[in-house]
Amino acid sequence: MEIIRSRQNELIKHFIALGADVKARQAAGEYICAGDKLLREAAASGAEIGCVLTAEPREGFPCRLVTPELLRAVSPLQNSPGPVFTVKMRPLPPPETLARVIVLENVQDPGNVGTVLRTADAFGIDLVALCGACADPYNPKTVRASMGAIFRQSVVRAETEELRTILGGLPLYGAALEADAEDIRLLPKTGLAVAVGNEGRGLTPELLAQCAGSVVIPMQPRAESLNAGVAAAVVMWEMVR
Repeated sequence: MEIIRSRQNELIKHFIALGADVKARQAAGEYICAGDKLLREAAASGAEIGCVLTAEPREGFPCRLVTPELLRAVSPLQNSPGPVFTVKMRPLPPPETLARVIVLENVQDPGNVGTVLRTADAFGIDLVALCGACADPYNPKTVRASMGAIFRQSVVRAETEELRTILGGLPLYGAALEADAEDIRLLPKTGLAVAVGNEGRGLTPELLAQCAGSVVIPMQPRAESLNAGVAAAVVMWEMVR
């Protein structure tokens, strides 16, 4: 099998574009992942794997051989030995009847979005809805933080005004430090959606206006707030506790 050695190779340029540009990912309908663990997770989850760049042949996968130096240059992970591979975007449909939904609004850190996907998958959350300027769920950093959940978790992008249609009759609550916010532990454990906002500014007034009420995670008075990914994890735990 021929070994690719040049960064000017069209396949290599395609991989680099997928790792760097959300528009390139959307146009191609695929994204890149890196590492043996994610490759095994993708295969086990039935994800549609496109091309695998690797320094050594791998049985059972559509591989192209590249030099170790080129593999490190293409990989979204620092000093990664590979493999690096593409996966077709194939959003998983949520259940017909939603019982538990987590909504993220303007959560811009790919690590936080990936962590929420990983936690939602672990707790059996029906749907993760991303509103506003959330990080791309197919960003390599998001994919890495999801630890394979990107292949299994239902996730949808939505405008704020679309939420009611998506949620159907499911009541939506906003995690916000409002004066009338209820303790998250007092809400029903199923049949609801909860929105978590931007790392610094929280939820927008537009989204809060769609909420049936606000909820708060009880904390020590000296603590101002939680990281968005941590807050979402606490909310999802309360949903299934």
